[in-house]
Amino acid sequence: MTNFNQPVDAALVPRFAGHSTFMRLPAVGSPQGLDVALIGVPFDGGTTNRAGARHGPREIRNQSSLMRRVHHATGAAPYDTMQVADLGDCPVNPIDVRDSLAKIESFFLEVVMAGAVPLSAGGDHLITLPILRAVGRRAPVGLIHFDAHSDTNDTYFGDNPFTHGSPFRRAIEEGVLDPKRMVQIGLRGSLYTTDDHGWARAQGIRQIYIEEFVGRGVDSVMDEALAIAGDGPTYVSFDIDSLDPSMAIGTGTPEIGGFTTREAQFMLRRLSAVNIVGADVVEVAPPFDPSGLTALTGATMMFELLCAIAAGRAAASQEALA
Repeated sequence: MTNFNQPVDAALVPRFAGHSTFMRLPAVGSPQGLDVALIGVPFDGGTTNRAGARHGPREIRNQSSLMRRVHHATGAAPYDTMQVADLGDCPVNPIDVRDSLAKIESFFLEVVMAGAVPLSAGGDHLITLPILRAVGRRAPVGLIHFDAHSDTNDTYFGDNPFTHGSPFRRAIEEGVLDPKRMVQIGLRGSLYTTDDHGWARAQGIRQIYIEEFVGRGVDSVMDEALAIAGDGPTYVSFDIDSLDPSMAIGTGTPEIGGFTTREAQFMLRRLSAVNIVGADVVEVAPPFDPSGLTALTGATMMFELLCAIAAGRAAASQEALA
């Protein structure tokens, strides 16, 4: 019988004591033997306005001490069925964007080659590009993307192609992301031009604005998202600014009128039906929320994703035995 890693028991060691790791799990130096690797990517060199997401992983780790072992609604108990650990922070270069992209890709490629699913805390949304390069190295993956922004713009400040507003455009151009299996949920806010999302739509990306989401509701939207992703390998990216800033003020580009935290949780729980090959929670910027609530929300969304991965693997195992 496998001895799976377990979080430190809060009834024995209080949450404010001990080592600060994701979910209070052991810190390890290698992805070998892991089913899911929890990873911090402390990089915000792609930010175009308010920086601070580089501090996200450290504070999300701190707030994740409030996560317990079992999901109250789904019953998922990820630490009883999967080997999960904190793999630490990916190396980055805070003064060189391209070097950081190379370092992140190399780190995540090692994780993918070891057979672990990377579940990451950013960092700004540019970190998703090198992760997609790693998980989509052999074949393009699908994407379920929760965000206020499409992040499919081209260049900023002249001809700079690598910002947190362009990761998915670059990923599609590089052939690591399949736009026909991609859905973006929660888009809103003012635009630069009337055709800001024209390129994305031309690629076949399904874009669901917040107004459509409100009109249809969680289950209808997620039914469509699951159909778009299908059975193929799929990445999940959750930008904390998909939430209304009244519930997650600590982010670089807040947009009013977003999801409630409850709506987001309900959507993430539907992802147990998805073949998740990697996921992230990005754009948590602790300097803008001294209360720590935004980081706690980020940690909670990571736990929701972890439980969805566990539930999906359990369902797949049952099907294999049937």
